[in-house]
Amino acid sequence: MLERVLPSSVRWAHCFEDRDAELFPEERVVVAGAVPRRQAEFATVRACAREVLAALGYPPVPLLPGAYGAPGWPDGVVGSMTHCAGYRAAVVAHSSDVATLGIDAEPHDKLPRGVLRAIARPEEHRMLAALPTASGLAWDRLLFCAKEAVYKAWFPVARRWLGFEEATVEIVPDGTFSVRLHTRGPDLLGRPLTGFAGRWATSDTLIVTAVTVERDILTDQRTAVESESDT
Repeated sequence: MLERVLPSSVRWAHCFEDRDAELFPEERVVVAGAVPRRQAEFATVRACAREVLAALGYPPVPLLPGAYGAPGWPDGVVGSMTHCAGYRAAVVAHSSDVATLGIDAEPHDKLPRGVLRAIARPEEHRMLAALPTASGLAWDRLLFCAKEAVYKAWFPVARRWLGFEEATVEIVPDGTFSVRLHTRGPDLLGRPLTGFAGRWATSDTLIVTAVTVERDILTDQRTAVESESDT
């Protein structure tokens, strides 16, 4: 499903079961005390990441979690990882093409009791109530998944936490969503960051979401705004 939510500037790799993947010594230290399942998903998602990095011409390198768990990437690369039950995926792009990106995957099932109340703003509750129930989609889980992708796109450029309540997600049934930020964002390519646009896709068992900020799109938007101000 990733090809449905990502532009051609982004490379991706995924798998539906854990691999017998080797870790760098520095990476093994990170999960040395973790349970075997956590070690396996940690290694598998990094194997996916190194696969796509190789497609961009980068040699294998350790991919260590930094602040708030965000993975560190080689210079010249932006990327994102995700894993949930039965799914692992990584996406990368040249930073000359993409300013930031984030992906998330979740099981296609309703959120556990109490989670929606913790993550959704009042306007998001109203949005969910208006979405078509006949579709059979787990809209509440999709909202959570979209907010996770938003955070993963936000953190590399803002370098600070973004709470669930600091962003409003508007889901559109056509496979897109928009995001309005309620906190001051950094400047991104000369413009204040006030929101994001994203895409989503589902299967019977999986939800995936992606936020990609391509540099040429930002440049085109800024040019259009400047042109309007001159007329």
